[in-house]
Amino acid sequence: MAFTGKATYSAGTNLPELAEDVSDLIGIVSPYETPLLDALGDPMREARSTHHEWLEDELLPNKDTINDATYSDPAEDPDFVVSHGSRFRVGDQVQVANSEELMLVTAVNGDTLTVVRGYAGTTPEELADGLTVNILGNAALEGADKPDARFSNRIRCGNYTQIFTAAVEVSGTDMAASQLGLADEMDYQKQERLREMIRDLENTVINGGQVGTNPQGSATVRRSMKGIIGHLSTNVFYAGDSGFPSGADLNEEKLNFVLRQIWENSNGQIDLIVVGGFQKRKINGFTGESRNYASGDERFANMVNIYESDFGVCRIVTTRWIPQDAILLLDSSRINVLPLAGRSFHFKPLASGGDYECGELIGEYTLELKNEAAHGMIRDLSVS
Repeated sequence: MAFTGKATYSAGTNLPELAEDVSDLIGIVSPYETPLLDALGDPMREARSTHHEWLEDELLPNKDTINDATYSDPAEDPDFVVSHGSRFRVGDQVQVANSEELMLVTAVNGDTLTVVRGYAGTTPEELADGLTVNILGNAALEGADKPDARFSNRIRCGNYTQIFTAAVEVSGTDMAASQLGLADEMDYQKQERLREMIRDLENTVINGGQVGTNPQGSATVRRSMKGIIGHLSTNVFYAGDSGFPSGADLNEEKLNFVLRQIWENSNGQIDLIVVGGFQKRKINGFTGESRNYASGDERFANMVNIYESDFGVCRIVTTRWIPQDAILLLDSSRINVLPLAGRSFHFKPLASGGDYECGELIGEYTLELKNEAAHGMIRDLSVS
């Protein structure tokens, strides 16, 4: 279904829109011009303030990294330093990633752990700085007092609304004259400006930025929304980074690397892969070596619209407005483009000061992107 810009439950009920509701005009906008908005669909609610807020939370971490380069014997030393000692408790079973050795934590002193090496009959292995330590779970003593309470703090996140406007002005002569190919010049101008505004909305949803000083806006400071790219920080990978698959061309190895990282670090379910034209052709090429044709085939198909991996089934969305060196991996259930209540795209007639009719098209929207760690991005891919 094409994006209309309205909150589903309230479309057509907002008083400022009753005079002239232009949702039908927006509905005729080609879905190929705003494919990401069409994929996300209409939100189920509206924003109620120019600063739209939501709460996020996370579970207590169950992994950490070794932050210790000095050992008396890396295969026997019972003490080592980690980055965040507060994540551990006495009685935790821990295991270094890709190791078969189990260890039992017997003391936590700041960031220093004291452990039983080779716990449960396993064979001690060498430790090294930077290795990931997984906390398997805590073994409590029978009849022991309750442990110290631990909890995570909810985070208050938000984004500001951005006003999109365009003026429409038609002379009295044009209003009266018979026009070729259209019934009403004013309606035609509304449609053209609306197409431009919804195009700009998708562009801003992807690339928009937020001013650092007075982001709430004022008579001299323009209020703008932060886009998807501006929200992402955790799962952002650059071609050429250490540890990232080599080469600048997009391939399945890079795509699955990021999908796996998101899967390991969050409960996000990636279902949208957003790319530009060049990277879409790279994805189409994933099937090149395995494509088969029968002798009677007269049709050549070279297109991938759904990518199914071990980490989710993803729809490929091709948009003109994403940077060509980038690819976005999104969980659409955590993304909404919301109108401010009563401020979805509508036309406001204005008083004429002469021989013309005029008005203004107005819409105010914000992006709600929850749990940025549930999404990902690859940058600096080759574009030629």
